[in-house]
Amino acid sequence: MKPELHHEIELTPPFHDIDLMEVVWHGHYVKYLELARCALLAKFNYDYPQMLASGFAWPVVDMRLKYVQPALYGKTLKIRAEITEWENRLRIDYLIRDAATGRKVNQAHTIQVAVSLATKELQYVCPPVLWQRLGVKPE
Repeated sequence: MKPELHHEIELTPPFHDIDLMEVVWHGHYVKYLELARCALLAKFNYDYPQMLASGFAWPVVDMRLKYVQPALYGKTLKIRAEITEWENRLRIDYLIRDAATGRKVNQAHTIQVAVSLATKELQYVCPPVLWQRLGVKPE
C-alpha cells in the first residue's frame, strides 16, 4: 500500500503580509509553501535537521507559482503539500485554497535535489534515506 504523501496546514495571513492593494503580497506565498513543506517533511521525520543529520542538503532548485485569486487579510487558507516525485528529485505540489469557500487561490510546486554534505556533489538519484523515511521504493 502506498503511503499518504501529503499534509495540509491552515494559516491566516497576518496584517504585515498585506500589500497596498489590500491582498497578500505575492512574495509571501513562498513563505507559506515553506511552512507546508516543513510540516509535510516533519510528518516523515525528515525535516531539515534530519536531512542534515543524514548527510544531505536539499536545496530548492525550481519553484513555480500560479496565482489564481488573491488571498485576503483575515481569511484562513488551507495549504496542501504533496510529494509527487522522489526517485531522482523531490517534487512537492501545493494547492492553496480559501478555507471557508474552498476556492483555489494558488497552485505551485517546488523541486529539491540532494547534495552530499561530505562531497558537495549533486546526487542524481535520491539517497535511500528519503525512500526509507517516506516508505516508498524508487519508481
